[in-house]
Amino acid sequence: MIDLRALREDPEKVRASQRARGEDVALVDTLLDADTRRRSALAAFEELRAEQKQVSRSVGKASPEERPAALARAKALADQVKAAEATSNEAAAAAEALAYRVPNVVADGVPAGGEDDFVVLRHEGAVRDFAAEGFTPKDHLELGEGLRAIDTKRGTKVSGARFYYLTGIGARLELALLTAALDQATAAGFTPMITPTLVSPETMRGTGFLGSHADEIYYLPADDLYLTGTSEVALAGYHAGEILDLSDGPVRYAGWSTCYRREAGSYGKDTRGIIRVHQFNKVEMFSYVPVEEADAEHQRLLAWEEEMLAKVELPYRVIDTAAGDLGTSAARKFDCEAWLPTQQRFMEVTSTSNCTTFQARRLGTRQRTAAGETRPVATLNGTLATTRWIVAILENHQLPDGSVRVPEGLRPYLGGLEVIEPA
Repeated sequence: MIDLRALREDPEKVRASQRARGEDVALVDTLLDADTRRRSALAAFEELRAEQKQVSRSVGKASPEERPAALARAKALADQVKAAEATSNEAAAAAEALAYRVPNVVADGVPAGGEDDFVVLRHEGAVRDFAAEGFTPKDHLELGEGLRAIDTKRGTKVSGARFYYLTGIGARLELALLTAALDQATAAGFTPMITPTLVSPETMRGTGFLGSHADEIYYLPADDLYLTGTSEVALAGYHAGEILDLSDGPVRYAGWSTCYRREAGSYGKDTRGIIRVHQFNKVEMFSYVPVEEADAEHQRLLAWEEEMLAKVELPYRVIDTAAGDLGTSAARKFDCEAWLPTQQRFMEVTSTSNCTTFQARRLGTRQRTAAGETRPVATLNGTLATTRWIVAILENHQLPDGSVRVPEGLRPYLGGLEVIEPA
């Protein structure tokens, strides 16, 4: 959640963030009022409790004549303290509930607006001119079916729309891609993790996914557990309630997991193939750093994503996501979008978010400073590879006969295979 002390010191910054996101600006003042009531109620409770302790100590020292009055006063104060504590707890709960409704404060320089208001930072790689090469490119599903790599018909038969099988070389290609990503992350100092994909409501809420995007999440009411849409959730919860030692640098994890998303509200979007599906695999980077180093770590995560994209030789652009398209926890997010030849558009393949101390405050994850104090850490995340990349790899590396050239960065993971031939 947001830093309430920072809110009190500069409420206009939070109001501006709400405006940039297209969120309720009035909520800021409602929260400020609730926080004032919380602090006032807490002060009243603590004052009465201090008086109660003082009176309780005086009972033992009172003379026989004074003792009945002292006991009566102590009893009356005990009742007042109990009532004041209840009032304080209610005020604290009300303020916390409002604080949980306010998304992270966007960073300076983030574009205002919604999904279409991103800023393109740069383009990387050359887009192929298929017309000049003399053939019309096939889309990833046609290629995948010709290679016997993707089977959406049986996926739909078994599980419904937006499910699929990766078969033969398709399965091997995904494993190659994710293993290459995990190797790169390990070489960069990340600890590999196979994470749980079912988490508690406390963990899901702590990461900020039970707000405006709650309808995207699969929930199992019989077990009171949520299926995760990214290993970010489990990795953020890994150190919940702990104090981290960051004196030797960031703590970094690379989570490999299956991910589940309901794709609510996406009716009619990307219904063909495996672009927008309910289940996929992903390697996700996750970092715990001091808040002063969060911006620099964000740039490092983006650089590692781009290093991985270079391995698979995809043309892409980097965008600075607009405030209204940020998740609840993100203060800033950079996306890498690969070129999709058959749709003549860019498609998101990675995103990296700086969540500052927002998740850590909710989850109680802190660091001990050199001065011996504790404070919330900053958390960041970034995609290093996912199933969707197969879409861009097939389309961008296809050959006229329906075969697909294997990017050099993946060949060691496929036994040196250079070309995937149609079955």
